[in-house]
Amino acid sequence: MSSHHASHAHHRHASTSMDEARHRPHAGSRRPGRLLAALALTAAMTVFEVIGGWWSGSLALLADAGHMLVDTLGLLLAVVGAWLAARPADARRSYGYGRLEVLAGFVNALLQFVLVGFIVWEAIGRLLHLDAVRILSGPMLLVALAGLAVNLLVLRILHGHAHDDVNTGAAALHVLGDLLGSIAAVLAALAVRWGGWTFADPVLSLLVALLILGSAWRLLRRASHILLEGVPEGLDTTELASALHEADAAIRDVHHVHVWQLASGARIATLHVRLAGEEGRSRALSEVHRMLRDRFGIRHATVQVDDPHCPDDLPGHDPHRQG
Repeated sequence: MSSHHASHAHHRHASTSMDEARHRPHAGSRRPGRLLAALALTAAMTVFEVIGGWWSGSLALLADAGHMLVDTLGLLLAVVGAWLAARPADARRSYGYGRLEVLAGFVNALLQFVLVGFIVWEAIGRLLHLDAVRILSGPMLLVALAGLAVNLLVLRILHGHAHDDVNTGAAALHVLGDLLGSIAAVLAALAVRWGGWTFADPVLSLLVALLILGSAWRLLRRASHILLEGVPEGLDTTELASALHEADAAIRDVHHVHVWQLASGARIATLHVRLAGEEGRSRALSEVHRMLRDRFGIRHATVQVDDPHCPDDLPGHDPHRQG
């Protein structure tokens, strides 16, 4: 492919993509109303559980309140991330601000690790001094049931987010942890009220901490993978290259395939193709873009058509080197 044609094709493709970025809402910005509703409910319940935990002396309630406080901050980050992700692309950020929602999810995961440390520290301290633990099981049970109801409602509000939506997914994981915390608080209240088992309060708090730790690790790993521009989950670049090779009879080779994810559902690819000749070039490129879009969910792709010898394979040239 001559430099003139390559430059013209790339310019036309970049212009189209920029226009799409300017006028099409980002996937992560589809649910700001739901995030705002979840934020308001979670913030209100956090205050209620702090008061109830302090009044009843329950660590399970205070742990759940601490988790909900982190969730409130996390949902605030999610709302801000969704708002910023909807901003159009500009000359300095040609892909827009969509990746901010992944950064918000990354920060949310780190906040959960801090919360787990606090719960474990406090629970161990209580287990070592059970004689000093005094819990009012009645108020604890009422507050825990209220927290359970609110968390079920918030989880319902956030239900149905896209799998690739890291921002809303992070918020949903937070609320799921809250739900588990509320269930643990209810069980602890029942154990204290009917069995006199004060140890149930810190023990169930530790169980919730372990559950939170698991969700935090999964979220951190997922967000980090995207930030490191890893291949999107469920996509095999070898399978992609093989499928594109069979897309049109004019395609002789597909190589230097790179696929990554910008943010929620926004997959991007760059690749080289070698054709049998000039005839059928336009049809082959159209088939490549169609298959990338329809089969692999990649709507933004830059395809370079090589001469018989790929310039990136020349001695001394590193295709991964910037510049």
